Amino acid sequence: MVFHPPVAIVAKAGDAGKYKVGLPTWNMLVRGFMSGAYIAMGGALATVCSTGIQASDAALRYGTASAGFSQLILGAVFPVGLIITVLTGAELFTGDAMLAPMAAFIHKISWMQVINLWVWVYIGNLIGSIVWAYICANGPFVSFDAAGVGTVTAFGTRAIAIATAKTSYVGMMGFYSAFLKGIACNWLVNLAILLGICADDLVGKFFGIWFPIMAFVSSGFEHCVANMYFIPAGIFTQGFIADATKHVASVNWVTMWTSNLIPVTIGNIVGGLFFVGVVYWVAFRKEIAALK
Repeated sequence: MVFHPPVAIVAKAGDAGKYKVGLPTWNMLVRGFMSGAYIAMGGALATVCSTGIQASDAALRYGTASAGFSQLILGAVFPVGLIITVLTGAELFTGDAMLAPMAAFIHKISWMQVINLWVWVYIGNLIGSIVWAYICANGPFVSFDAAGVGTVTAFGTRAIAIATAKTSYVGMMGFYSAFLKGIACNWLVNLAILLGICADDLVGKFFGIWFPIMAFVSSGFEHCVANMYFIPAGIFTQGFIADATKHVASVNWVTMWTSNLIPVTIGNIVGGLFFVGVVYWVAFRKEIAALK
């Protein structure tokens, strides 16, 4: 199994970032759309696979069930989205939070180019994620009768529960918690990106990406692009509950941003830019300069 040394990984990351910022806007959007849908595919799979195995609050309180088993299942299947993204050349905002700045450090490209990439890829990710959320909410998460009346399935109930948890960050400490979870998440995501760059073969890339992504999901950290799927999936699915009194008030398009995406996105940028991009550039800049 061929793998690259650390300095070569960092240099390749910078080269990848330089290529990405040079893409035309329409291409950033299309590739961002693809990756948003791919990450959502992993999220939908994680929702279905974890349905029915989450422990009750009482069971967790008294230690009669494994608190981490549902999270382990979530983490084990979710990485399919990033694996597809990396291997097919799609664009993911959280990965670009490290790769584009790395290009700025190494190749001296402008920070306006970095921000331009972030903006268009973020929009593309959002559209792709919402499209897949709509498909799932009108597919496996709801069952329709002959009259066209929809009933939320067990998978749909699980989707609403996940969206409820994702929009539960309230107040300053809630914002701070979501921000920290965003940092931790993208620290691991970008280590997965670097490990994917490390290997030249399919198996090496697969396992290099899988373990860090499994770790972030199982640990309960927050990923803005994944949440662009999880929360809309809950919003769409909740719409099929006829009794409005049974709707979860926090699951809506406003709280999606105020109680999750804004702090999580900021945290993801900090995690990718500073905890991976800056740290590895500082650690290997002399060796990278020697490669030129």
